[in-house]
Amino acid sequence: MTGPGVRALYRDPRLRGDRGQSVIEFTGMVPIILVTMVLLWQAALVGYTFVLAGNAADKAVSAGTATEGDRDAACKRAGQEDLPGSWSYEISCGQDGDLVKAKADLEVPLLFPGAFNLPITVPGRAAAATERN
Repeated sequence: MTGPGVRALYRDPRLRGDRGQSVIEFTGMVPIILVTMVLLWQAALVGYTFVLAGNAADKAVSAGTATEGDRDAACKRAGQEDLPGSWSYEISCGQDGDLVKAKADLEVPLLFPGAFNLPITVPGRAAAATERN
């Protein structure tokens, strides 16, 4: 189809411009941006869970080595002290000769701590010799 009507149609600047193109491109990128942000947030939660597990195990074994009384109770109490209430955890302590060992296993939350957990458990392990006077 050719003729003066078609040529006039292509000369109309409203039909040849790229107005609105950035809106279309942004709309297409929004899901990619959101998924990237969610993955980065989840990665930060996993990293923070590793930090919490290591710190809980260190504090637990430190308290376990310094006490003369009920080592297990002091160990567990110190390990739970700095853990946020929204993290699911299990702390256990034991003694092997002069060595006190502590295990802190924390579950990784899914996006928001306290709601759902991933089927991933982050281990925190520590051991130290008992202190003698």
